[in-house]
Amino acid sequence: MRIRSIVSLSNLALIILALTLTCPSAACGAQQADPSQSATTLKVEAREVVLPVTVRDKHGALVTDLTVADFTLTDNGKQQTIKSFTRESNLPFQLGLLVDTSRSMSRAMDTERKAAEKFVDLMLPADPGSGTHGDQAFLIHFDREVELLEDFTNSRDKLNADLEQMAPTRAAQNDSQGPETSDDDGYGRQRGGMHGGGTQLYDAIYLASDQLMKPKNGRKALVVFSDGMDRGSKESLNEAIDAAERANTSVYTIYFKGEEERSQGGFPGGGRRGGMGGGWPGRGGGYPGGYPGGGGGYPGGGRRGGGGGQPQVDGKKIMEQIATRTGGRFFEVKKVDNLTDAYNQIAQELRGQYLLTYTPDPFEEDGSFHKIALTTRKGDLTVTTREGYYAPDRQ
Repeated sequence: MRIRSIVSLSNLALIILALTLTCPSAACGAQQADPSQSATTLKVEAREVVLPVTVRDKHGALVTDLTVADFTLTDNGKQQTIKSFTRESNLPFQLGLLVDTSRSMSRAMDTERKAAEKFVDLMLPADPGSGTHGDQAFLIHFDREVELLEDFTNSRDKLNADLEQMAPTRAAQNDSQGPETSDDDGYGRQRGGMHGGGTQLYDAIYLASDQLMKPKNGRKALVVFSDGMDRGSKESLNEAIDAAERANTSVYTIYFKGEEERSQGGFPGGGRRGGMGGGWPGRGGGYPGGYPGGGGGYPGGGRRGGGGGQPQVDGKKIMEQIATRTGGRFFEVKKVDNLTDAYNQIAQELRGQYLLTYTPDPFEEDGSFHKIALTTRKGDLTVTTREGYYAPDRQ
């Protein structure tokens, strides 16, 4: 599986190198040293689990004055000892922006660009050469393909330039004269064609988590702007969420109800055509090409793809589920003018998080999923964190 990329192929070598050097354990936290984070790296032992934690009062305001004594933690139902519980706004962030550029979202795209640019300015340093922060971000857009527009960078200018030029992928633009919905066989596979559907939301989250976030250390979050409607992903919703959990990545979702699908339509604002400039080696058509012999889906039936044959899917509930299960937060934007406020709240929350660490007792290396329950002794507070983590697998 690969994200179609229009950035320099030199980034591919860096990603592959990072993958080969990274500990595969989901509980490793910050196993490897990252030179860009040398000034503010959180040192975590290999067996420790690191949880980002957000606490709000009954009015929705962030609570930032709590101590470890205010919390109770269980791992698979067994009470655990919290090793540390701190609030440190200078610890580095690894962020990913995932933007739905399908036709149904076109009327919000100009405002989305501006709101995302302001978010980038809030989260990344003004001087990328300062060396005092390890904060980085990348940009992916998705519709009929998943494309990496900008790999991890600490440059506001690079990301904002890509946001300004962001447009549908080449596959989506080539398909602009036909309906975005596909004639599929119920498994996310298109009859008589190679493209896998209309909007690959699940694939975008899966690939961003598995290929880009998993090798990274520090605090990690994806911000996804979409109507929650998936059509043609190879990965299912659960597989996308599992990938985020294995990468220790929270997902913040911004839901905007897009326009009804139309048989024709363009993309306002013009901008650079996605998909120009090549892709990952051996993949000439980006991600939707499918597996060998599979015709754009899973060969021989296999497991179901993300959204191909699911009628009456509730995109809002999908976006809520993604955020809740990964320890992020769900936002519903009913007016495009409110997009900036949603991004501002996400930035505020990320900067107001606590970091909790503990060593699971007993520590198991069976690759199983561990359910976490974190509660506060103050009953009027709401605690948000990941629902759990995957234990390392000795195999």
